[in-house]
Amino acid sequence: MSNKVRNIITSAGKSTIIDFLSINDLREKDYKDIELLPNERLAIKNFDRYRITELNRQSSEDQFHNKYMQLQVMANLSPFQEFLKEDYFI
Repeated sequence: MSNKVRNIITSAGKSTIIDFLSINDLREKDYKDIELLPNERLAIKNFDRYRITELNRQSSEDQFHNKYMQLQVMANLSPFQEFLKEDYFI
């Protein structure tokens, strides 16, 4: 697994490659005993709280599994800064 996700954004005929770290990239850094910045730790903490809250809200096993897969995708493909937004402070 690479340590950064490359995301290609196309706008007005131009393509731009953006490198970012996902939640899972941060977890990998932490497992390798690489120092995390305070905002990186906060993003992991917010994501974990959000994940537990969202999974507990599901009323059926199918909904639970669908939400679980959605959260896995978010952890792999979303920049960690997304989880520093107020929406994820639970």
